[in-house]
Amino acid sequence: MKITLYQRVPALPVKNLTGSGPVHPALAGMTGILMCAAGLPVCLTRAPKPILHPPPINKSDMKPVPGVNGTCRKTKKKHLKKGKNPEDVVKRYMEKVKMVPDEDCTICMERLTTSSGYEGVLSHKGIKSDLVGKLSKCGHIYHLLCLVAMYNNGNKDGSLQCPTCKAIYGEKTGTQPPGKMEFHVIPHCLPGYPEFKTIRIVYDIPAGIQGTEHPNPGKKFSARGFPRHCYLPDLEKGRKVLKLLIVAWDRRLIFTIGTSNTTGESDTVVWNEIHHKTEFGSNLTGHGYPDPKYLSNVLAELSAQGVTEEGLKD
Repeated sequence: MKITLYQRVPALPVKNLTGSGPVHPALAGMTGILMCAAGLPVCLTRAPKPILHPPPINKSDMKPVPGVNGTCRKTKKKHLKKGKNPEDVVKRYMEKVKMVPDEDCTICMERLTTSSGYEGVLSHKGIKSDLVGKLSKCGHIYHLLCLVAMYNNGNKDGSLQCPTCKAIYGEKTGTQPPGKMEFHVIPHCLPGYPEFKTIRIVYDIPAGIQGTEHPNPGKKFSARGFPRHCYLPDLEKGRKVLKLLIVAWDRRLIFTIGTSNTTGESDTVVWNEIHHKTEFGSNLTGHGYPDPKYLSNVLAELSAQGVTEEGLKD
């Protein structure tokens, strides 16, 4: 649409009324109104749309990712590991404290020199309410009873995560619903990687019923936007990221059930703190390429979930 009042005055484009570029949509709209009021011509242009998918690809053009076994992983509920009893799990990662510091336990907020705030609320054989220990890797100190309470409130998978520094003890697993992960190489390049082909990952999770590890057991959950397509450059670092994403998938860490930040819908499948690139040929939404820091950033996010090269099988 073009509004012209004075033919000799050049039309000025007012772009990005949908907010996809550097001009804020409110500013663009106000600018257009003021220009019209001043008798200036206004040229309204639509913002470009993100390129979410590559051109059509024949199945014969999809190739296995070099150095990665198979092209598909499936996850079922039985993959969830059940931990041993909470006391054994906590004691496995704790060390004795010779001198208990006179400071707060950051779980119950009671002094470490006094009994746990869970005294009388939680009772476990072999753990006294005033027993204190420190986590072996990071050295943070807590009441053992407080750590047992924290473990009981989590996934109960035999792992423990320090509430202060987030150090992970054992193998952390998540609550991702059953589904399928596919991955292959396609003969197209991502922006910023003109010399490399592309690894495409396809996640597919159907709607279902929440289990005991989910927010509302027995209630239905939705699964919007599946299958979800994600992209990595097919270079050494991209393949490394893929291998670690497969580990994260097997440990049920890629997705979880919660409330969508985009729509506000509850009891739905959402991403779980490991960012993916879902925009193939542009970066208008921030979920595409070029992004030179993405591979390093996602490796850090995987590491924060306990998924590192040490977990890769030869």
